[in-house]
Amino acid sequence: METILSGDYPRSRLLTALLGLLLAVLAAAPFLFDGAQAINTAAKICVFVVLVASYDLLLGYTGIVSFAHTMFYGLGGYGVGLALYSWGPSWGAVAGGLALALAAGVLLALGIGLFSLRVRAIFFAMITLAVASAFAVLAAQLSDVTGGEDGRSFRVPELLRPGFRLVAEPVLGTTINGRVVTYYIVFASALLLFLAALRVVNSPFGRVLQAIRENEFRAEALGYRTVCYRTAANCLAAGMAVLAGALNALWLRYTGPETTLSFTIMLDILLMVVIGGMGTLYGAAIGASLLILAQSYLQKLMAVAAQATEGLPLLPQLLHPDRWLLWLGVLFVTSVYFFPSGIVGRLRAASR
Repeated sequence: METILSGDYPRSRLLTALLGLLLAVLAAAPFLFDGAQAINTAAKICVFVVLVASYDLLLGYTGIVSFAHTMFYGLGGYGVGLALYSWGPSWGAVAGGLALALAAGVLLALGIGLFSLRVRAIFFAMITLAVASAFAVLAAQLSDVTGGEDGRSFRVPELLRPGFRLVAEPVLGTTINGRVVTYYIVFASALLLFLAALRVVNSPFGRVLQAIRENEFRAEALGYRTVCYRTAANCLAAGMAVLAGALNALWLRYTGPETTLSFTIMLDILLMVVIGGMGTLYGAAIGASLLILAQSYLQKLMAVAAQATEGLPLLPQLLHPDRWLLWLGVLFVTSVYFFPSGIVGRLRAASR
């Protein structure tokens, strides 16, 4: 267990229980839930755990504020999606598109890092915002290649299609079709990437990143070339975001600006990092799960609550499903107020 978690234990019984429950539910999701929404929510949580963990590597561990993360996420989605659309539904297309997207993402992150990380944090954030906005506009306008605002739908290899049957008879009441196979590819890839990120942040390289976050001038005085370390962290985070985008494209069998490049996704990533706890990869898992569950089911819960309080004054109007964004904002403000170091930070402090 120490090797798997790289010596970075949750350090809280409640947090350990929550993470164990989350892992068990995600691992058994196709057998636990019926209907498309539940399995879609589970797959989205897997993808966003990787995406948020990669962003926490920048913000929480290195102290870099970037608004270009959805650009790398979009590169992964468009790389795999356009390759399958243009070259046909083959594993060669998946591998080729992913390789090109990874190369483009890492090179772009390297360029941004070398030319921009020497400036102060706020100016770097503005530079990344400008680059990400330009990329989103480019993807929307190159409609002959990217499909424009409509995006591209594509076919996937036969093993991943809903009509494919891996096993003829149902297992525990669940048909093992291509959709279930795709889910487990997404789940296993997300788990491996998360464990790899844990290894990175608990390595000597990760310790240097944390030293740069705490005091960049002291790290520089100790002989570390901070620009090189920050650029390397930017490239690693970009590579993970590209892989998350590729997994999302394989699951959705679609790629487009709204699913990968929207600034709303960037805001969601920031919220997940803050809610879970910056500088704790376990916070990425907790924050991503909570926010995605709220986005998926809060509206339905409010509809039930509004119906249950129908005879009372004012409450049914306040709990109307159309006001779910208001309550989501209230939940976020409340969580920040009561958990200033994030849920993981609060649980660890309580256990101490």
